[in-house]
Parts: sequence; C-alpha cells; structure tokens
Amino acid sequence: MILCALFLPATFLPAQTKTLRIAAAADLQPVLPAFIHNFEQSSGAKVEVSYASSATLATQILNGAPYDLFLAANLAFPQKVVAANLAIESAPVAYAQGSLVLWARRGILPHSLTLQSLTSPAVHRIAVADPVHAPYGAAALAAIHSLGLTSALQPKLVFAENIAQAAQFAQSGNADCALISKTLAIVKTMQQAGNFVAVPVAAYPPILQGAVVLRNASDKQTALDFLHDLQSSAGRNLLANGGLVPPAQ
Repeated sequence: MILCALFLPATFLPAQTKTLRIAAAADLQPVLPAFIHNFEQSSGAKVEVSYASSATLATQILNGAPYDLFLAANLAFPQKVVAANLAIESAPVAYAQGSLVLWARRGILPHSLTLQSLTSPAVHRIAVADPVHAPYGAAALAAIHSLGLTSALQPKLVFAENIAQAAQFAQSGNADCALISKTLAIVKTMQQAGNFVAVPVAAYPPILQGAVVLRNASDKQTALDFLHDLQSSAGRNLLANGGLVPPAQ
C-alpha cells in the first residue's frame, strides 16, 4: 500500500487571527465596544477586553498579566507600568480627558438636581469609586473638598470598587446618587432611570486618561495600531460621543 501525504501550499493555509488583549479602565466599558467593532473589521484582529479599576489592572500587569495594551483612567497608573520597564513608551500617552458628573435616580429629589442636592435630607447614600484604586473616585473626593462639602457628605459616602460599580449602586437603589464619569451617565439605561449634572471642571484635577503598550505584547504593532486609531479623528469622534474629549494640549 502506498501512503500519500497531502501538502497544501502555504497560500491555502488559513491565516491565524491576531488577538489583542486590552486592560481597560471601567469608565470605558460603554465607550469601547463601537470602536472595537470598527477596529476588528478593518484590522482582522480579535480584541479581548478586561474592565476594572485602573489600580487593579496596573497591579495585574505588574504581576505579569498577559495584556498587550493598558488604557487607564489617569496617567499615574500607566506611569507605574513605565517605571517598572514594562511598557515600550517612556511616558503614558494621553488619549482622552474625562468628565465627572453627579447622577441621581428620578424621584429621589423634590426639586431639580444640583450639586447642592447632595446635602438634602432626601439623599442618604452617595456612591463614589474607591479613591485609592479609581481615578474618578479620587476626582469625586477632590470635588467634594473643593466645594466645601466634605463634613456634610462624609457620612453619606458609599465606596464602590470602581466607577462602573458606583453607577450600578445608584441605578439599583443601593445609593441615592453617584459621582461618576460622564461616559457611564449617558448610557441609555442610566438616562432612562435618572439624570445628571456636570461637576465644575475647576473643582477637581483634570482627568487625563493614559495608555501604554506593554513590552511583552504578543503583537506590538497591532496594539500600536489600536492606540493610533483611538487618537485619530474618527476615534476621537467615537470617544466624544461616549463622553470623552481629546486631552487638553
């Protein structure tokens, strides 16, 4: 019996799909899916995203988690990755600037929502993200202090693991309102359940969101392409639609 081996030319072998693994701050959860869809269509790559607080993701990366790209909600946590020589950049790339808002469920207040509403007896619990782990949580406490409301609001604060959980607390009724990112406040379900007002930008430090490509990325070029597209005009338009603006120059 003669056995014949069948060899296919390389051109007929299926191409291996590239997988881009992204560690993304929780405020990006409603923003990235549309951008990722476009990127996958144009690049042929598959994108996998893990959402968490910026501190949690930074710790995972420092402990060897196999991500390719880190999209944080500030510059400080990706800077830790740079300092550990785990990024290809010498400094985080600012890809967007976030906004802090006050969101409340409808029916909580007998009057229009304002920042002074936080002192109302009708407000018993105010959700904020953990200020140690989440940049928006740190911004929320800075704003409360700047507005002279610390002593009045301290007993009302309820701390969530990240900004998405803070929004969930308020939406579900486990808190009356929340200081969260605009990216989460403009999600359809949040708009249906309540309303929001912007916190004056002068009341908290600028929330510059930074990114780094990891030195051990399996495909650095795909990670760089994603970050480049995020900073393009089309990418910034998608981010703007989701509540993020280009970083201040």
